[in-house]
Amino acid sequence: MKYVVKLGGAGLETPALFDGCIRAIAELVRDGHQVAVVHGGGVQLTGMLKALGKQSEFIGGLRVTDAETRDVALMVLAGKVNKRLVAALGALGQPAVGLSGGDGLIFRARKKRTAPDLGFVGEIASSDPRWIEAIWKLNGVPVFSSMALGFDGEYYNVNADEMAAACATACQADALVFLTDVPGVRGANGEILRWLSIDQIAEMAKSAVITGGMLPKLGACREALLNGVKRVRILPAEAAASLPDLCSSRIAHGTEVMVA
Repeated sequence: MKYVVKLGGAGLETPALFDGCIRAIAELVRDGHQVAVVHGGGVQLTGMLKALGKQSEFIGGLRVTDAETRDVALMVLAGKVNKRLVAALGALGQPAVGLSGGDGLIFRARKKRTAPDLGFVGEIASSDPRWIEAIWKLNGVPVFSSMALGFDGEYYNVNADEMAAACATACQADALVFLTDVPGVRGANGEILRWLSIDQIAEMAKSAVITGGMLPKLGACREALLNGVKRVRILPAEAAASLPDLCSSRIAHGTEVMVA
């Protein structure tokens, strides 16, 4: 089976959770599955920007990205964070290839049109999965930072959840899993929803039941499901050990997002 795993938040920040996520990804490959990883790194980027004396601003869960912020994002996400993941998989004997969306022109971006303008924030306009498939043929794991090259020659900062959905769509994944720092999607009563229909997302956003970073995440879930991805699950990073069992048995963690 084909898996796309998006890793971010606590899964990147907390050593024990990071180790658990990496081991679960490596186990998926050992079990014979093809796995691609897409990662964020927002906390690491914010920390670097702060060290450089630059304030971070978010609108609708997306980072406002001027040229300087974009260049720092490229350094942090496609550099330090990406290579740390590659090294961790390598330490378990699992070959991995670290990439940005610009490498091999795998993912092409266009500027995201918003009001107010977010700067160098992009959305995926096209994809070419041939490099992903080539790495899979050699039993490797492609590891993508959420930066993509625009048709104008500029790099764009792409929301990692949206990039994960584009990756899953491009390779027609059987499952897209978001390993997160939250236990799942909370309903209006504050309880974790075990199942969530994409038809519920717009109303939950309108009534502010979902806000901030959960907005682009659920938008990405919706896009993936509408474009052929078979299963989408938001899974807490502390439950990463259940990832290899996702498609073979019932698990009680996180939120399953469904078409209906």
